[in-house]
Amino acid sequence: MEYPIEIIKDKIGKSYLNKFLDNPFKDMVKFVVDIKRGVIAFGGELHSDAQEALVKSGSDGKNIWGGNFYPLKKKKKEYIEYFSLINIKPLENNRSMNIEKSEIKEKMDKVINNLINL
Repeated sequence: MEYPIEIIKDKIGKSYLNKFLDNPFKDMVKFVVDIKRGVIAFGGELHSDAQEALVKSGSDGKNIWGGNFYPLKKKKKEYIEYFSLINIKPLENNRSMNIEKSEIKEKMDKVINNLINL
């Protein structure tokens, strides 16, 4: 079964992400960010599904980082989890599913804040 993936280039509200719930996860939406192009892809069953959509649209894999978004959470600090298999990038000195470099997380946050009205 295929699940919807959408590349976001313009500002959206947090509630817009509710349309991805139950596709396939009840309370979570997978996302990937191209920190160089400043775009986000939401949806899919795996982070690699959204990563593939970004690469097909012109992104370079080394600039794509993933996480999980919880749009139903009440506290802003609980919305985002920076955890994904696609974050394992030894050539970028990231050997974990978590993002280890604070500058990468800061670049992701900048894109997220530019595109999602939290």
